[in-house]
Amino acid sequence: MQTTVAIIGGGLAGLYAAKLLHAAGISFILIEARERLGGRILTTDEARTLSRDGFDLGPSWFWPQMQPQMAALVRELSLATFPQHNNGDVVFERMSRETPWRYRATHQEPQSMRLVGGSATLIAALAEPLQRESILLGTHVRQIALESKNVALTIAKPDGTTPTILADQVIAALPPRLLAAISFSPAIDPATMQRWQDTPTWMAPHAKFFALYDRPFWRDAGLSGTAQSLVGPLGEIHDATTASGKAALFGFPSVGADTRASLGEAVFAQACLEQFARLFGPEALHPRATLFKDWAADPLTATPDDRLAGGHPVPSAAPWVAGAWQHHLSLGGSESSPAEPGYMAGAVTAAQRAVAEVMRRLGEPSQASRK
Repeated sequence: MQTTVAIIGGGLAGLYAAKLLHAAGISFILIEARERLGGRILTTDEARTLSRDGFDLGPSWFWPQMQPQMAALVRELSLATFPQHNNGDVVFERMSRETPWRYRATHQEPQSMRLVGGSATLIAALAEPLQRESILLGTHVRQIALESKNVALTIAKPDGTTPTILADQVIAALPPRLLAAISFSPAIDPATMQRWQDTPTWMAPHAKFFALYDRPFWRDAGLSGTAQSLVGPLGEIHDATTASGKAALFGFPSVGADTRASLGEAVFAQACLEQFARLFGPEALHPRATLFKDWAADPLTATPDDRLAGGHPVPSAAPWVAGAWQHHLSLGGSESSPAEPGYMAGAVTAAQRAVAEVMRRLGEPSQASRK
């Protein structure tokens, strides 16, 4: 197989890079290790089936006022949005032996926005115009070798074959820590490799727990569904009701990945429901379903270094690639973005930058210069 650009990673960054290359008439092959597109964007229904009207087990919010690139992409794709529900009182749980406090929330500024149908609608809209033969799912990149005129990527396909893709350029649209696990020839210089390995992967140490209900009963009591807790097992809780009215609460665990694993999903879920009951009333003990996604247990997101929370990726304008590879490899994953790294907006910005670098090397005018 031969192409102009090989894109590693089929999440938001990889798909947006593919969209820009497609618009410029530049051939590409997008390689995704999962059997689905979206990466950390994962929207499912209560049966845990992929859905375009479900619950976001990965990123859900964006902030148009602070993230103009993301807002522009949502407008370009004509995707509908709605604000995160925050009307009503907030609950704060300070100590297990103390009744949770309830207080009036202040107006949120800037407003968190969500996509109608879930974040997966963004993935579907980006993937829709792309040719199916340009996308390889369930395919792992094992080695990347720099040859005299191009780059050779050895891949492992679902059928067990290990063909080679020849490309002029490579966009690595995945977290730097995952990229560091791929074999390079010649080897990446030690300083660059260390930087990749030291860059935290957004969401990787974390998890999300959802309880789905027939109705958002907490709103009847004048509660917003937002809560903060120093007791746990969830530290931060929000209303996750969809735009179509499917009622849910979700929370981020305050306990670490190893503790979650030792408890097991069933025990952890019961503890979360008991916490919801303390905060929002006994009706919370009886959901129609629960959902749990532990990103630390996902090998296509997290490495062993990600099991301990290591902070958020820090924006930097310093080059991510050096030596012989700087003329053939661009990092386009969200963590490598010079603005909003880790967020969906960072994925958009990083992909734009990576494509601009590739097009300069190919001698093509960038999208910005064509407008």
